[in-house]
Amino acid sequence: MLSLDGLEMIAVLVVMGLFIKVLEQFGMFEPVGGEDSVEDDFELSTVCHRPEGLDKLQETTKFTKKELKVLYRGFKNECPSGVVNEENFKTIYSQFFPQGDSSTYAHFLFEAFDTNKNGSISFEDFVFGLSIILRGTITDRLNWAFNLYDLNKDGCITKEEMTDIMKSIYDMMGKYTYPNIQEDAPRDHVESFFEKMDRNNDGVVTIDEFIESCQKDENIMQSMQLFDNVI
Repeated sequence: MLSLDGLEMIAVLVVMGLFIKVLEQFGMFEPVGGEDSVEDDFELSTVCHRPEGLDKLQETTKFTKKELKVLYRGFKNECPSGVVNEENFKTIYSQFFPQGDSSTYAHFLFEAFDTNKNGSISFEDFVFGLSIILRGTITDRLNWAFNLYDLNKDGCITKEEMTDIMKSIYDMMGKYTYPNIQEDAPRDHVESFFEKMDRNNDGVVTIDEFIESCQKDENIMQSMQLFDNVI
């Protein structure tokens, strides 16, 4: 059973922790093989979308050529066309949460990766976001998480937005939540979240309030460091 006590703060980490599960589906944890041509994977595969050159991706992310090679092979295996649409992303995500409904949370996560807002995630979108989550500074990671929770991208998180996030997490966890979910549990967690994050009590959480509050929470800081050596 998974206890959701204190989820108002753990929500900062949920996007990262759950996303790691999805990385397994993309073959991210395969051992890196020999020195066979990475460029062949990038240039010769028959795909609808061809990713940027390896050297450019290495310059714009914090991954090595070997790591990009593993990432691309896993991505290409799951997405032969070179892109993943929202429906496929939800299908992949749902495999890890059969006890609940992960569709809404997967939608929010898809929106965070679809930076071009074209309805699909390319390999570039994938590795740019992944580079922030796994290799970015604490501030980089918190900025990314804030952008996820700021659903309408207006620069602040409202109670309504955080309620939608919390409900989607509860829905995704389904019957494995403990204790059994009460109807008002997401709302209670949102209120607690705002008590800790909304420093000036104006009813919204800004990026500065969010980062400051998270950086002062020792548990969050220690937990975020767990992602430093994922790949």
